[in-house]
Amino acid sequence: MKKNTSEIANLKPDYLGFIFWDKSKRHFSGPMKPIPHTVKKVGVFVDASIETVVARIQDYDLLLVQLHGSESPEYCAQLKAKVKQVQIIKVFSIKNDFDFDALKPYESVCDFYLFDTKGELPGGNGYAFDWGVLKEYPSTKPYFLSGGIGLNEIDSLKEFMKRPEAKYCHAIDVNSKFEIEPGFKDVEKVKEFKKELGLKQ
Repeated sequence: MKKNTSEIANLKPDYLGFIFWDKSKRHFSGPMKPIPHTVKKVGVFVDASIETVVARIQDYDLLLVQLHGSESPEYCAQLKAKVKQVQIIKVFSIKNDFDFDALKPYESVCDFYLFDTKGELPGGNGYAFDWGVLKEYPSTKPYFLSGGIGLNEIDSLKEFMKRPEAKYCHAIDVNSKFEIEPGFKDVEKVKEFKKELGLKQ
């Protein structure tokens, strides 16, 4: 699969994700080109064994892991004990509503939450959930906002970021809306997205 990781890394995103789930069209394997250490490499996993996650962390010097499956709080705690230097993002999928009580067991065992759109796949479904659900967000833990975010969502994002529920929004996670093909990003679209949001180029 073609990838243009270096070109995207040159745009200086805060994070750059690599999917280590073999059922994904964006599955990453093989050598990784050098990436500036200012860009934090995130490994994305779906119900992988802890041994597999630790191995990929060591192989690729990952600084964060994004857990996109049904990983339990116990799983997160065990992983954290093995790789204390690595931050854990636990993903939760949302459609029209969400029971935020589901977060409570994870409060002490992960560093971030990520809210994505519930769909057929564990991610990359290409459409957004109703961000209004986050009005009920009960935590002070920073979270990533994800799910079908593209250039058409710029105005909605700007409005969202003014709302109280955006107080703990740490980062915007984009993917499928910026792809020319799975794993290959449209660099100009990413540049435009950063410009429209007033982010540093």
